[in-house]
Amino acid sequence: MTDVDQDDVLEIDELSGDDQASRDASLDRSLQRSAQIEADIAVNPGKYRILTGDRPTGRLHIGHYFGSLSNRVRLQNLGVNTMLVVADYQVIYDRDGVGQLQDNVLSGMADYLACGVDPARSTIFTHSSVTALNQLLLPFLSLVTVPELNRNPTVKDELENNPGRPMSGLMLTFPVHQAADILFCKANLVPVGKDQLPHIEITRVIARRFDERYGRAVAEQAVFPQPDALMSPAPSILGTDGTKMSKSKGNVIEIGMSADETAKLLKRAKTDSERHITYDPVNRPEVSNLVLLAALATGGDPVQIADELGDAGGGGLKKLVTEAINEHFAPIRERRAELAANPDHLRQVLREGNEKANAIAEQTLDEVRQAMQMKY
Repeated sequence: MTDVDQDDVLEIDELSGDDQASRDASLDRSLQRSAQIEADIAVNPGKYRILTGDRPTGRLHIGHYFGSLSNRVRLQNLGVNTMLVVADYQVIYDRDGVGQLQDNVLSGMADYLACGVDPARSTIFTHSSVTALNQLLLPFLSLVTVPELNRNPTVKDELENNPGRPMSGLMLTFPVHQAADILFCKANLVPVGKDQLPHIEITRVIARRFDERYGRAVAEQAVFPQPDALMSPAPSILGTDGTKMSKSKGNVIEIGMSADETAKLLKRAKTDSERHITYDPVNRPEVSNLVLLAALATGGDPVQIADELGDAGGGGLKKLVTEAINEHFAPIRERRAELAANPDHLRQVLREGNEKANAIAEQTLDEVRQAMQMKY
């Protein structure tokens, strides 16, 4: 575990409640804890194991890249042990089928490797390939109540926004499945945005309750750590239509798109009627989003970029963003094309990652059985 103080741990009921002051206080504590951890990573990266990942529901886009992929590569390169789950089972928690699952998994693998994920330092694996991970669901489900699951924001959102669709058991237990993802490998750090904090809290609750209810395999150490949240510095990136970037809306720029495809999409990107360019996310979200993309792609400051554009108007802004995005992603796209052309290599990397994950999961499950007196 980390050296971060654990005394300010929140109960799941606090984070899942409706009191805004309580949620704000929770976020403040998480941000403070995260800042301490970030500072410690620079000195002691080997103390940490991260669990992160994606649902393979479609092609990864530049929102994924700037929002999480680039940070994963940064942490990996700092020396943090990284576990990256391709959450194929989670594709079906709110869908009627798996869709183009094989293609999406291999596409995501090409994106990961092209963006700098190194299989020698990061273990990439799929849910469905790690049996012992999924077996942890049974004891974990005994540690939470249905009301606690119903209060989870992801579950609440499904209940409130899909009234005509019956909730699947997998959707209801999704927070517990995520806890199994994190705890099977004893990850003590999970990069998240503020919306995912309740998932970290339920994971901490499960780890603590397992220790209290079932005990330990080794007397001096709990089977599971209580993981911390590493608050993501990821900016909020909008789609080309000015709404939340989403694969289902068709407003994304995929990592693997060509320069011409990128230029065509950005040419249609929404701006406003004011010619003078400013960086004002509150009052000018669409224009500011494009300025932010240019800043992320070049490493520049969005305010300074807007000042330099001045009266260039929407056309000048889009030209700058297109050049910046295409220049930034040119080497990634070249490498990605090579990887995508060799699916056997991608499958081999995934097989090797699955083998590593299975070995870790089997060891953890052995400790669980011993703690629960189920090792015969």
